[in-house]
Formats: sequence, C-alpha cells, structure tokens
Amino acid sequence: MANSALEIVGLLLTVIGLIGAAASTGMPMWRVTAFIGENIIVFETRYEGLWMNCYRQADIRMQCKVYDSLLALSPDLQAARGLMCAAVALSGLGLLISLVGLQCTSCIDNSNDRSKRMVLIIAGSMILMSCICVLIPVSWTGHVIITDFYNPLLIDAQRRELGEALYIGWVAAAFLFAGGCMFTCCNIQSDDKSSQRYVYSRNTDYVAYPPQPLQPQQLMFLPQPQPVLSRHPSSNYSYHSRHPSVRSGVAYL
Repeated sequence: MANSALEIVGLLLTVIGLIGAAASTGMPMWRVTAFIGENIIVFETRYEGLWMNCYRQADIRMQCKVYDSLLALSPDLQAARGLMCAAVALSGLGLLISLVGLQCTSCIDNSNDRSKRMVLIIAGSMILMSCICVLIPVSWTGHVIITDFYNPLLIDAQRRELGEALYIGWVAAAFLFAGGCMFTCCNIQSDDKSSQRYVYSRNTDYVAYPPQPLQPQQLMFLPQPQPVLSRHPSSNYSYHSRHPSVRSGVAYL
C-alpha cells in the first residue's frame, strides 16, 4: 500500500516536471533585456528564446520572429535545443512506461511483481536522464548570461538578464528528479528484501461447504476381562528370588 501511494506521488511529480520542461522549451523568455546604465528605455523589451526573438512594447502585443539560421545561434542555444527536446521525449516516454508498471494498473499480471518493479526502475532511470537533459542547458545558459553581464568589454545594450524560462526549467528539473527517485529508489529497496509475497488467485477450485449438524452417538461399553486361575505355578518371581512368590502360590492352589 505504501509503494502504491509513492508511485502515485512520483507520477504526479513527473507530470508536473514534463509540463514545466515543455513550457520552458517553447517560451522565448530565456534572455531578457537588462535595463541598466544608459539603457533606460523601459517601454520596449526584447526576449531571446530557443526558437525565436520577440519584442514587446508598452500597451502593444508581442511580436516574434523565428530565427533564420540555426548556425547563427550561440553554442549554448544550439545545444539547448537538442537537450530540451530530448528531455521532453525522455520524460514523456518514461511517464508512459511507468503507467504499465504501477500497482494500480493491470497491464502486467499482479502476480509478476518483479517485472513491475523492473519496469518502474527503467521508467525512473529515463526520468532522471530527462532531468539531467533539462538541467544542463538551463544552467549553461544562465552561466553565459551572468558571465556576459559582468563582462567589461560589452556595452549595456548587449547585456541580458535571466528570463522566466530558466527558472521554470530549474523547477521542472527538480520535479523530474523527485519523480525519478521515487520510481527508482523505492523499487530497488523493495527488490532487496527477501520477504515473499503471496497472491491468491480468484480462479481456484475451492468450494465452501455449509456446516453440518452434529449427530448424537451411542456409547459402547467393552466387557472387562475376568481373571483366570491356573493350576501351574507362575514363572514370574518377585525381586528376582529363587523362591516362587506368594501370588504364584495362590494361583497354584
């Protein structure tokens, strides 16, 4: 029962992490314009994402433009594209595989408990891999942004700040890590235990018989044997003596 509750919690955490990773991948708010120094034009904001650039002015809707060339992007954004797509694919596939091995599902026979644990361990490993795939590009991009921000060779208009998509990516990685650990660690711990689980099948030949009333039984008296007197002396001697016993003499008379 405890493992079933942990599996449900891990499933919910994985779903939240998958949604966060997908949202972080599609959002253009990876890099945001920094309003410092002479760059005080606050009515225009520029966003840089994995797939497009966006401009937003005050009281005007956002206008976005897709990147014309992949090779024109910086190395961190090029790597972030592939890793984020791989993270979404791994977490989604791990989520589908975990549904097969849950205790509350019947895709695998409940008597084959070892197979269910192995399926959940594989699903948890895939979810942990997706967590790493999310954490690498988000942290790499954040490091580049912070390094460029304090670079004295860049002007204020070229400096950027951390966008909302990076924070969502970090939170999504934390949820994916928690969900993958629940699927993996809990089933490895239960696999090491030597306790055996007995599963009773519903399709058995057991037939319940109604209770039968007790029948009164008659008591039988066995006849007691009568003592037999013999004229021959008995061969039994008391105290291993050489003379016959008194009881033997009475029997001889």
